[in-house]
Amino acid sequence: MASLPLHGISNVQVNQKVVPMRAVMTRLLLALWCLLLLSGCGDGSSTQVSSNQTRLLATSSTMQADYASVVQQLYVAYFGRPADPAGLTNFEKALLAANAPTNIQDLNAAYATSPAIKALIDSFGTSAESARLYGSGTTADFVGAIYQNVLGRTPLPAGSAFWADAISSGSLSQGNAALAIMAGALANTTAQGILDGQLINNRLTVANYFTAHVASQDAVSVYKGTTAAASARTMLDAVVAGTDTTPYESTVDATVGALFGPAASTLEVFAGNIGGPGSANGTGTGARFYNPSSVATDSAGNVYVADYMNYTVRKITPAGVVTTLAGTAGAYGSVNGTGAAANFTALGGIATDSADNVYVSDTYNYTIRKITPAGVVTTLAGAAGVQGSANGTGAAARFNQPRGIATDSVGNVYVADFGNNTIRKITPAGVVSTLAGTTGAPGSVDGIGTAASFYQPNGIATDSAGNVYVADIGNNTIRKITPAGVVSTLAGTTGAQGSTDGTGGAATFNTPWSIATDSAGNVYVADTNNNAIRMITPDRVVTTVAGTPGVNGYVDGIGADARFYGPMGVAIDGEGNVIVADSYNNIIRKITPDMMVTTLAGNPSVTGSADGTGSAALFDGPNGVAADSAGNVYVADTQNDIIRKITPAGVVTTLAGKAGAAGSADGTGTAARFMSPSGVATDSAGNVYVADTYNHTIRRITPAGVVTTLAGNPNIYGSADGTGGRANFSIPYAVATDGAGNVYVADIGNQNIRKITPAAVVTTLAGTAGVKGSADGTGAAASFNYPYGIATDSVGNVYVADSQNNIIRKINPAGVVTTLAGELGVIGSGNGTTGTVAGTGTPGDFNFPKGIAVDSAGNVYVADANNHAIRKITPDGTVSTPIGEPPVTTEFVAGPLPGRLLDPSGIAISGTSLYIAIGNGIAVVNNLP
Repeated sequence: MASLPLHGISNVQVNQKVVPMRAVMTRLLLALWCLLLLSGCGDGSSTQVSSNQTRLLATSSTMQADYASVVQQLYVAYFGRPADPAGLTNFEKALLAANAPTNIQDLNAAYATSPAIKALIDSFGTSAESARLYGSGTTADFVGAIYQNVLGRTPLPAGSAFWADAISSGSLSQGNAALAIMAGALANTTAQGILDGQLINNRLTVANYFTAHVASQDAVSVYKGTTAAASARTMLDAVVAGTDTTPYESTVDATVGALFGPAASTLEVFAGNIGGPGSANGTGTGARFYNPSSVATDSAGNVYVADYMNYTVRKITPAGVVTTLAGTAGAYGSVNGTGAAANFTALGGIATDSADNVYVSDTYNYTIRKITPAGVVTTLAGAAGVQGSANGTGAAARFNQPRGIATDSVGNVYVADFGNNTIRKITPAGVVSTLAGTTGAPGSVDGIGTAASFYQPNGIATDSAGNVYVADIGNNTIRKITPAGVVSTLAGTTGAQGSTDGTGGAATFNTPWSIATDSAGNVYVADTNNNAIRMITPDRVVTTVAGTPGVNGYVDGIGADARFYGPMGVAIDGEGNVIVADSYNNIIRKITPDMMVTTLAGNPSVTGSADGTGSAALFDGPNGVAADSAGNVYVADTQNDIIRKITPAGVVTTLAGKAGAAGSADGTGTAARFMSPSGVATDSAGNVYVADTYNHTIRRITPAGVVTTLAGNPNIYGSADGTGGRANFSIPYAVATDGAGNVYVADIGNQNIRKITPAAVVTTLAGTAGVKGSADGTGAAASFNYPYGIATDSVGNVYVADSQNNIIRKINPAGVVTTLAGELGVIGSGNGTTGTVAGTGTPGDFNFPKGIAVDSAGNVYVADANNHAIRKITPDGTVSTPIGEPPVTTEFVAGPLPGRLLDPSGIAISGTSLYIAIGNGIAVVNNLP
């Protein structure tokens, strides 16, 4: 007996036997019986199966592919599930080799005359999957199962008896019976047959889509085994004659997706912009920088970055791939070593030489460091931690806050020694001398060598002729030093701060931080406080290349249309592009020779109020978030003074208020006004409640966008209880609702928790106005210390993020306040059971918990703002950190959890998603753990 792996869920055995004459005679009767027993034999419509059945796997042979439909029909009839890709392909090959017909009626007839075809069909009944499905049942049970697979119903007694008797007597095999039932169903043209045919048509369409989808999603390896087969059968069994197969594809997608097991939990950007500082490596906008201060290029087109606040040296390839060449983010020091083993303190400048070595001025280590292409860091000159002005060799020399650094064609290194007000030169042998200026004598005098004076020289560059250029920021001028040491003022006027273009002294600058030269002799200036890039020609003509002086921001564009924010570093690459360290935007920019500005790497934090989808929308300091039963998310866009709505598809619109127009007016949509709204909540009727923080009111927005004031008086703060406008609040920051329609308010100015009934009656639930503390107790006996977050659960408990106490509080329906998690007075990020980290006795704790939310299982999630994490408290009091990496504080990093966060604020849960207000956008955790 030969074994052919016909499908991936279990191997079907092929048993080559001679066909008995009795079987031949039986086959002659089958067609008649199928038509006589229309209601009981799986009789189907002759209507052709839809063209959607062609959505199958491509095969290596067109003739082989002709068998796809009949193979799918056999799988659906016998196993009640779609064919797996391997089984489909193998059975197609076997039918092709047997020269079998390509439609099921002819295949049914050929069963009686072709031993090869008979063996293939009978192999269904001898498979391991068949034994699992039908091995313990009767033949009548088997017939009933095939009817369900093909027709979605049980057979009539006569039909059941016919097929069961034929199988029991040996006249038919199980595979033969399934084939005949499907063939008979597809040949039936009665009214019942047409209805049956629609059901079969739908099931085959879905089965074909499933098989193709398994292959396209690389799910072949997971569509195997009993569980996977049962899942596919359940999916197919739900298809009926009236099923619309196009939308049902989403069910198929979900079924295929489930084969991979539980979906991974991920942190992603949902809407807005969550860029900003960080240390992540990556490509283009996937990388992060933290106040990059200087840039340099090498002969291969790589860009090197002095990443000032990360204490690292970064490298950007021409393809935009960012890596860390040396140092470790957040770890400052003066250790030499290779790559991450080395560390730096406040890198002020960066340069390269012809051998692609990198030089950095380690400003507050008072040293000049060298990094080989292999990442080996050594100290070229100066002594770590020792400032001074002495000339000498290597460690014998001293510097005082060295900033800018440059090299020339013969390997000399030049340093703008900021604190000494001098320009230093280091030979390849490490000998340090003073090229120009006098230590301790700041000024603006032109002259030769030490006769000249500088005031806080910061940037430095060289040209091919051996000239040295200095950005003399204290004087707001650009200086030039010839190879003979003659210092002159190239552009700008001492003491004249401005942005005027012009020639020589007619031009003005505002904190020119760094400079670079190109092959044509032009000098480029990062004019930091003008937020612009300037150019000085060899004739001393100053023009503005990119940006608009006095206007900061982030915009890519041509020339003056572009925007920068505190650009500190400039360099020129081999193609004449200007590379800019756009420091306060935390990005690296590129300016082409035609003045087109683009972003090379990094992702800035961009504010605004634009509506749009996903990252096209802009926010400004969003705080509170809430979700409704339809999956919409609502955002208190605090600095814009508006309330936003985000659909599940990420489409952002402005629900109420007008960006930039603070006020307290009630009205519809944009006619309403808010003043720094910080909290939002929703109820079951679709209303949105707003903690209108600096109006000291609680507002309500109907589904139609109509805004009214539920309680409190605009611009009147206080602590009075009462109804509607007779009550007062003081800086209400967060709101929550319960199932009875009550609204709860974290009233931080009053240091208490307030409750508003559906009739707008305001009472104090817990705490006493004006009394800060941490006492547990009932009602007014309890005390809080700036409760910034509030949430409710399904049984009427209220949870409070007691921010400055660094604890999480719980208020039961009777008003009893207890401490749920954290330890009073202890700041930290420890996990474990409430109060202790398991096995250590170390307190489990928080650091300014802010937002809070509760899921349907009673888990409490906390936006632990200063730990830059989301914490989870289970009903048994166990604290964990599923999102974020305390104490990492510098960035947002999307991807698989834990990811990284930076100052998370409000949070909300919708289904298995957690939404987080962070930076200038909203993040989402999918498949919340």
